[in-house]
Amino acid sequence: MKIRTALAITVLAASLQAAEPIEGRWLLQSQELGGQKMEIEELTLRVIPKDKTLEFAYSVPVNDIQFVSLRFAAPPNGTPADVTDANGKKVGTVKVTRASATQYKIVLEGPNRPTATGSMTISADGKTLTSQSDSKPPGQTNPTHMVQIFARQQ
Repeated sequence: MKIRTALAITVLAASLQAAEPIEGRWLLQSQELGGQKMEIEELTLRVIPKDKTLEFAYSVPVNDIQFVSLRFAAPPNGTPADVTDANGKKVGTVKVTRASATQYKIVLEGPNRPTATGSMTISADGKTLTSQSDSKPPGQTNPTHMVQIFARQQ
């Protein structure tokens, strides 16, 4: 019995150490574009580990149902992965790289849209996710900086 309990504790501890800090359900709290606060609509980000990838799904409520508008599943090692829209159509590619225990670097690109580079950082208490990105639309000389703050949901 003691051996089984010790084994169970070891397995549990290993699974807790392997958990990604970004994993979970996040609700958008605020957004800034080019230093200007923007009005926000409800937006949920779900991050789910699957095999060796992290699945990111952005959803909005439609008739009281969460409608996934953008999705990608990428390993956190910089390997490119497809980004799909609500219809499952490929709209670009993404690279996700774990930069530290609480930060992920993101590069998002696609046809007819500017490349966005940025980061997602989890606060020390694990309750806040700050997403920052820079993109340079055609014809602009300076990149546009976006900051989104998400709160972890239970």
